Amino acid sequence: MTSTLYTTQKKARVNHCNSTRASIVVSPLRQQVSQELHNRPSPQVTVPSSITHMAVRLTAKDQEQEYQQIYSLCQRYNVNPPSRDASCYYQDFGGFELRWERHLEFSSYSFIRKGVGQYLFDGYATEFVPQEWFDNIVGELVSAVNLVIHQDEISEEVLHCAFEGHQILGSSVADHRANVYASFRVHSDGFDRIIIQSNLLNSYQAGRLIQRMLEIQTYQVMALLSLPIARSLSPKVAQMENDLVDINQEMAGVGEKNDSQMLDKLSDLAGNTEQLIADISYRFSATNAYYELVCSRLEQLKETDIEGFERINEFVTRRLSPGIRTCQALSVRLEGLTRRIARASSLLRTRVDLTIEQQNQQLLSAINQRGKVQLRLQQMVEGVSVAAMAFYLMGLLDYVLNAVTFSGFEVNKTLVKGFSVPIFLLITWLFVRLAIRYVKKHP
Repeated sequence: MTSTLYTTQKKARVNHCNSTRASIVVSPLRQQVSQELHNRPSPQVTVPSSITHMAVRLTAKDQEQEYQQIYSLCQRYNVNPPSRDASCYYQDFGGFELRWERHLEFSSYSFIRKGVGQYLFDGYATEFVPQEWFDNIVGELVSAVNLVIHQDEISEEVLHCAFEGHQILGSSVADHRANVYASFRVHSDGFDRIIIQSNLLNSYQAGRLIQRMLEIQTYQVMALLSLPIARSLSPKVAQMENDLVDINQEMAGVGEKNDSQMLDKLSDLAGNTEQLIADISYRFSATNAYYELVCSRLEQLKETDIEGFERINEFVTRRLSPGIRTCQALSVRLEGLTRRIARASSLLRTRVDLTIEQQNQQLLSAINQRGKVQLRLQQMVEGVSVAAMAFYLMGLLDYVLNAVTFSGFEVNKTLVKGFSVPIFLLITWLFVRLAIRYVKKHP
């Protein structure tokens, strides 16, 4: 049944109004698109709180198993599970809150628990979640972060202990409403760590800031997944570029060249290049998209300096950009290699076409010469044929003259034969020409 939307249009008149009811067909995607605007909202986090965030990379085949894993946790705590086609799920489990979100390449789990331990990271938001449940999570872990947000002043000694002596990055964010500290390193517990010192944040602002920091942490890892691929493929691309240079030098060289063999090499090189581009295009496009998201989230932090600390934006941009540019440079090299192969193939095919055309010209010239020879031979044969037919006619005339003489008539055979020769030659020549003309008109 077609969904319709009814609207009432009222038009004012002098003393009355008329109502018109119109039926409009509703797009089946309207509800889905409208719902998408409300997916993945920022959490409202009470200060102080502890958050454990994990990003797990998985495939489409793993989604059913992932759903069963979440469903089992909901059954354990007797809460309503998400629907099978849900892309996000937010639920309070009593001792903690679970926020699950499904993205194109990964799923994220965020566990939020009110309060923090005495030593910031001595307690986890996941301590009420069974360990065997974590052991059965499907997919590959690409990011894991422990984050704490509180209002107490933090001394340098506490920061040094919390980040286990690693370099600490820090900045004032959200128009000085909070200070953020991070190291972007994996600590002894296998997690990265982030500390947020709230000054004037309300629950929504705190949740929004937490979401930005977790997205920066996750998206930068996802963006750098292409870097090992780029490094491993760089020698192969360099070898392909050298092979193209060798082919171009062979094309430009002096001497006998095997154009067919060079064209086969170019075809193989073009096929390998296109296959390589097809293999990495999705991954590298995703890298660029994640990098843009990281830059966007960093800009939204509105950072200002904290004396003695390097800003997070400066660190991430300086460390992340070279890896992203390495991936982009490889893509540019492959695209350039494709264009160069196409130009070389076009030049080589043009040369092959010219060579074939020259061979055809030579063949046509030979055929033309052979035709001329055949025409001359035909003309000679025609002349010989005329003479032969005239000779046979003269023989027949001799029989006729002998018969006339034998009948008693006096005939000068020599005189008659002499005058008959040009007449027979003309008649024979005309007959041969008419026969040739007839054959040409009726092949």
